[in-house]
Amino acid sequence: MENVQEFMAGVVRKNPGELEFHQAVEEVAESIAPFLRKNPQYAEANIIERMIIPERTVIFRVPWLDDNQKVQVNTGYRIEMNSAIGPYKGGLRFHPSVNLGILKFLAFEQVFKNSLTTLPMGGGKGGSDFDPKGKSDMEVMKFCQSFMSELFRHIGPNTDVPAGDIGVGGREIGYMFGQYKKLTNEFTGILTGKGINWGGSLIRPEATGYGCVYFVQEMLKTQGKDLGGKVCTVSGSGNVAQYTVEKLQELGAKVVTLSDSGGYIYKEAGLTEKDLQFVFELKNVKRGRISECANAIEGCKYIAGERPWSVPCDVAFPSATQNEISKKDAETLVKNGCYAIGEGANMPTVPDGVKVFQKAKILYAPGKAANAGGVATSGLEMSQNSIRTAWTREKVDQKLRNIKINIHERCVEYGKQKDGYINYVDGANIAGFVKVADAMLDQGVV
Repeated sequence: MENVQEFMAGVVRKNPGELEFHQAVEEVAESIAPFLRKNPQYAEANIIERMIIPERTVIFRVPWLDDNQKVQVNTGYRIEMNSAIGPYKGGLRFHPSVNLGILKFLAFEQVFKNSLTTLPMGGGKGGSDFDPKGKSDMEVMKFCQSFMSELFRHIGPNTDVPAGDIGVGGREIGYMFGQYKKLTNEFTGILTGKGINWGGSLIRPEATGYGCVYFVQEMLKTQGKDLGGKVCTVSGSGNVAQYTVEKLQELGAKVVTLSDSGGYIYKEAGLTEKDLQFVFELKNVKRGRISECANAIEGCKYIAGERPWSVPCDVAFPSATQNEISKKDAETLVKNGCYAIGEGANMPTVPDGVKVFQKAKILYAPGKAANAGGVATSGLEMSQNSIRTAWTREKVDQKLRNIKINIHERCVEYGKQKDGYINYVDGANIAGFVKVADAMLDQGVV
């Protein structure tokens, strides 16, 4: 890769219309280009050119019967991106927006994220354009069983170990695991995010949110700050957002927002533990909308059709989906005094927004570093499954915290600039690249 623009022209030509994938690759290419010039062994072996092409892409039909006995059909995917340092590892996403380009972007990001954890996990991603919202448990079960009836032949505990993602929680993991077990006649740690009673790990549901907060803690320490008393805005209201709020509350921060695709809620006094329990029930059990909080939580307002980035804050945690912070949103956050960003979602800030944060020299943690706690704890779940044991909540949480501290140290190692500013984007991309690239060099042209 001698020239980033020429390299990207080739990526766009070979992967037409896959805008998110182009965005993810360009970010990495810009970060590692100077590093490649100083370390020509990677360029000579065309490592980055090989990394952007999945080792295997599986696309399949998923037919299922709805409650009216009508045949429905969706498309299933599994992108097995890179296995240089371990079995493919990455979530399954069930959402109408799912397509090949989005999953390739997520799988590419996953390669770097998994590398940063220091655990032996390659990168992959999968899912379907199926929407679990509004479906009965029976419909979700039938879809999951049909999905796994094809996926099972492509995965295995030493080959590819999927997990959950947007639209795939404990219910969906359970249905898919049951079908896998029936088809293969074996009980293995083939999926992570399993129920505690049948091979799951404590802290796994909390891990992405907790880990993001732990990473932001480490960033703040570089400036002699902590999260106590800080005003925090959080987007999303699913798993990542919920446990981000829980950990922030535990550390004494004041969380004032949550959101979903319809809009956001704002409570100036800060959400309480009781408020958060209502959100848990609303989203995880009733599968309701965040707007319902306005009537149930005193002092809570609902703003329809907007995202929470106009709300003044000290620290922001975008935890909903990709590209949710525009350039204008980023400028508003900086103008209102926000000095740290912890990305709980994957690539939630558009490239021009990232440049705004970096120009302002605020602390900015990209998703591949900040939200790697989820897959790190999935790796810990794999370890527990392999040795047929279960660790305590405290042990898993301590391992998670140590992993996040190590990720931060590696980002600083590769991202600290001469003026002392830490470019966490470059740090995460280069640190993640080096481990995978070295493994690829060792293993030859395969």
